[in-house]
Amino acid sequence: MSYFVSVARFLFWSLILGISAGGLVTSSFYLYLTPNLPAAEQLKQTQLQVPLRIYTNDGLLVAEFGEKRRTPITIEAVPLQLKQAFIAAEDNRFYAHQGVDLKGLLRASIELVTTGHIQSGGSTITMQVAKNFFFSREKTFTRKFNEILLALQIEQELSKDEILELYFNKIYLGNRAYGIEAAAKVYYGASTKDLSLAQMAMIAGLPKAPSKYNPIANPSRALIRRDWILKRMNELDLITDIEYQQAVEQPITASYHGTNPEVDAPYLAEMTRKAMIKEHGETAYEDGYEVTLTIHSKDQIAANEALRRGLEEYDRRHGYKGPLAKFPTELFEDIPTVISKLKSANKSPSFITAVVTALDDNTKSATTLTEDQSVAVISWENMKWARKFITTDSKGPSPKTPSEILSIGDVIYIQNISKKEPEWVLAQVPEAQSALISLAPNNGAIKALVGGYNFYQSKYNRVIQSKRQPGSNFKPFIYLAALENGFTAASLINDAPIVFDDKNLESTWRPENSSGRFYGPTRLRQALYNSRNLVSIRLLQSTGINRTLDYVEKFGFDRKDLPRDLSLALGSAGVSPWDLARGYAILANGGYKISPYFISSIKDAKGNIVFAANPATGCYNCPKETENAEATVYEASINNEVTATEIAETTATHEPTPTQAQPVYAERAIDERAAYIMHSILKDVIRKGTGQKAKALNRSDLAGKTGTTNDQRDAWFSGFNGDIATTVWVGFDQPDTLGRREYGAAAALPIWIDYMAIALAGTPEKQMPQPEGIVTVRINPETGLRAGPDDKSAIFEIFRADNIPEASVSTSTNNKNGAGDITNTSTLPEDIF
Repeated sequence: MSYFVSVARFLFWSLILGISAGGLVTSSFYLYLTPNLPAAEQLKQTQLQVPLRIYTNDGLLVAEFGEKRRTPITIEAVPLQLKQAFIAAEDNRFYAHQGVDLKGLLRASIELVTTGHIQSGGSTITMQVAKNFFFSREKTFTRKFNEILLALQIEQELSKDEILELYFNKIYLGNRAYGIEAAAKVYYGASTKDLSLAQMAMIAGLPKAPSKYNPIANPSRALIRRDWILKRMNELDLITDIEYQQAVEQPITASYHGTNPEVDAPYLAEMTRKAMIKEHGETAYEDGYEVTLTIHSKDQIAANEALRRGLEEYDRRHGYKGPLAKFPTELFEDIPTVISKLKSANKSPSFITAVVTALDDNTKSATTLTEDQSVAVISWENMKWARKFITTDSKGPSPKTPSEILSIGDVIYIQNISKKEPEWVLAQVPEAQSALISLAPNNGAIKALVGGYNFYQSKYNRVIQSKRQPGSNFKPFIYLAALENGFTAASLINDAPIVFDDKNLESTWRPENSSGRFYGPTRLRQALYNSRNLVSIRLLQSTGINRTLDYVEKFGFDRKDLPRDLSLALGSAGVSPWDLARGYAILANGGYKISPYFISSIKDAKGNIVFAANPATGCYNCPKETENAEATVYEASINNEVTATEIAETTATHEPTPTQAQPVYAERAIDERAAYIMHSILKDVIRKGTGQKAKALNRSDLAGKTGTTNDQRDAWFSGFNGDIATTVWVGFDQPDTLGRREYGAAAALPIWIDYMAIALAGTPEKQMPQPEGIVTVRINPETGLRAGPDDKSAIFEIFRADNIPEASVSTSTNNKNGAGDITNTSTLPEDIF
C-alpha cells in the first residue's frame, strides 16, 4: 500500500513540477519575446500594397501597374456565404476563441496523426493575420509562438470584423491575386458579390496552398478541396442540404482573367506611369494611387479606331504583300497545333489569324480556319483589292480569281467588318505608322492620344518622341508672323521661280510648288490655302528669319529645333506632333499660351485628392486679368521624360488639394486680331483649299492645314474648332516615301476626319468671335487694294483696323475718305460682289 502511495506522490509532484517547468518556460518565452513583438494597434494604420490604377475622366480603367493585384473591400461588402466558406475552411470557431483555438490545434494534430495531412489547419484566422502582416513564412517554433502571442494582442485591439477585413484583403490566393476581391476577378472575371456558392468555396480553398489547390493549374485537387469546404459548411449548418448538393454538382469554371483595360490607351498609360515613378518612386506601384486622366473614353476609342483604319486603308492602296506563313496541308490533321501556331502568329490588335483551307474560283470565295477554331469565308468583294505589292508606287495586275491571290495553307490576317452577321475581309498589318493627339484649346487638356498602330508591337511613342518635318503644316506660324509685321491677308506676293545660294544651305536651292507650276502675284490668303511654297519663302524673307523665329517661339516651339534659313518656310524643322498640336491649340483659342497636360487628378489609397490639375486657361471670352492663382499640371517633355513641371512658376502640391481652385488665366501669346484673320484663312483651306475632304463633316467652324514633305515622306493634317485641336501624322519610322499621291490630304486628313466626326458629334459649332479692331473691306482680287464702288470683281477681305490697304486710283477719285468700302461686319471673305 505504501508503495502505491509513494508512486502516486511521485507522479503528483512530477506533474506539478512539469506544469511549473512548462509555465516557467512559457513565461520565459513570453517575457523574452513580448518586448520585440510589433504593436497590434499598428494594424489599424496598415497600408495595403495596392497597384497603381489609371482611369479615363469618365471612370473607365486604362491600366494597372504593380506586382500585386489587390482591390480592397470592406467587411460589409463581403457576401455572407463567402465569409462563411472561409470560416468553415480555416477557423470554424473564429467567433468563439480569443485568437488561439486550443481545440483547433488539437484537431489538427489528430488529423495529422490519423490521415498524414491537415485539412482544417491549426492556425486561427487571427494568427494568420499576425503572420501575414508581421512575420516571414519560415517555419520555426519561435515564429509560431510569436504568432500566438500577437494573435492574443490583436484580439484585444480589434473587433472580429476588423480582423476579418484585414484577412480578406491581405491573404495571397495565387496568380498574383492578393485579397478575395482580386481573386474573384482573376479566377472568374467578376466581383465577389457576383460569385456562386461553388465559386466562393473554391476561392476559400486557396489560402491553405494557393498553388496546390489552384483551380487553373490543379483542377482535380482544387475540386476535392472545394467539395470538402462545402461539406464542412453543410455540417456546420451554414448551407442547406439542397444548396450543398447543387454546389458540388457545379463544374469548375475558373480561368485566368488578366487586367483587361476598359479603354485602350497604352501610350498615355505609359506616360502616366513614368510621371508617377518620377514623382513618387517605385512605391507608386504599391501605394494605391488612382490617377484620373483628362481623356474621355469616347474620344480615345474614336482616335484608336480612326488611326488604325486610316493606316490599314493606306496599306491596302499599295497592294497585298503576301501571307504571313504557309502551313503544309498534312498539318491540318493536327488541329490543336494549327490553332496554337495561328495564335502565336498574331501581332495585330485589329485582326485575327486564319489559314486558308479551301479556294473556289467558281464562287470566288476562300474558306479559312481561324485562330478561335471557327470557319470564316472571304467573299470576292472582300479580297479583290489584293493586287500584288511590287513597290510603294507600283502594283501587279488586278486579280480575277481567289487562287491568284491565295493558296491553300496560306496563313493570313482577316477582319470582321460587320456588327451583325460576320463579314470577313482579307487584311494585312500596315508597315507605315501614325500618331494622333487631340487637345482642348482652352487649357491644353489631352482629349485623345495614340502614339502608333500597336503599342505592344512598338512602344515608341510617336506623339512625343518622333521629330519629323511638318512641311506646309508649319506655314500658318510663318504667315502669322507676317500678319503681325505689316502684311495683310490681301498682300500680293509673287509666286515665281527663285534660286538661292544660301551659305546656310548645302547647295544651290531651287524650291518649287508641289504642282511644279508658278502662279504669279498671289494674295497671302490664296497662297496659304493653296499651300504655295514660293510665296511662303518670299514671305519669310520679307519678314526676316530672326523676327520670325522670335515669333514662332511664342507657340512653344524650341528655337534650337528650328533652322535659321529660308527652308523654315517649308517646314524643314524637326518637330513632334505634340509640338504642332500645342501650336494649333494656341491658335485655336485665340492666341493664349497653354501647355498640354494629361493628368487630371490623383487620389491616394484612402481616396484623398493629393493632386488636382489647375491649368492656365485661355479662351475667347476669358477675363483679361492674368495675375491669379498658381497653375499646376503634369507635363510630358519631348525627350521621353515625363515630369511634374512648373507652370506659371509654380509646382504641384502633394497635400490634399482643394476641389475648387482659384482659376488661372493664360498669358496672351499673339495678337487676337492676327489669330482671327488666320482662323478665316485656315477655314478656306477646308472650304476650297487642300483640306476640302473635311467638308464631309458639314460644319462651318472647322479650320486646318495639310502638310507634306519631300517625296511624301511625312503626311500631316492639323485642324481645330473652338473646342478641339487635333494633329495627325502619317509616315514610316525610318523615313521613306509613302507614295506619289500620298499627300497630307490623302494619308492624314481621312484619319483626322474619322476622329473628329465622333469627337464633335452632337456639339454645337464654336467660332472665334470677331475681336475689336477688325474691319471688313471690299478689295480688288487682282491688286489686293481697296475696290471702287463700280468694281464688279470686288471681294470682301478682313483686316486689322490699323492696317487697311490703300485705295485704288478709282476708289480715291470717287471716295476720297474711303469710308464707303469699309465695314466692321463679319461678312465671309472671298465672296464676290
